[in-house]
Amino acid sequence: MASEKYTEIKGLSDADLKDEIFAAETKRQRDQFANAITGLDNPLKLKDLRRDIARLKTEQRARQLAEMTPEQLAKRSKIRARRKKH
Repeated sequence: MASEKYTEIKGLSDADLKDEIFAAETKRQRDQFANAITGLDNPLKLKDLRRDIARLKTEQRARQLAEMTPEQLAKRSKIRARRKKH
């Protein structure tokens, strides 16, 4: 069963997703700075924001991969295989 946050993210358009990532990263930076200076009421909000950003970026990357052609995916697989050798 998909979480409510995940289904909400799936419903966003690409532009909205990009805006949401920017807004979340900005809020995280602001809250992190505020936490360093004065301390937040609930510092676990930083952890939640970091995870929300990761969810958003994961969806953005999944959409990029879905748009790739089979040739691009094959090239990507070769690059990943080459990385594993080192």
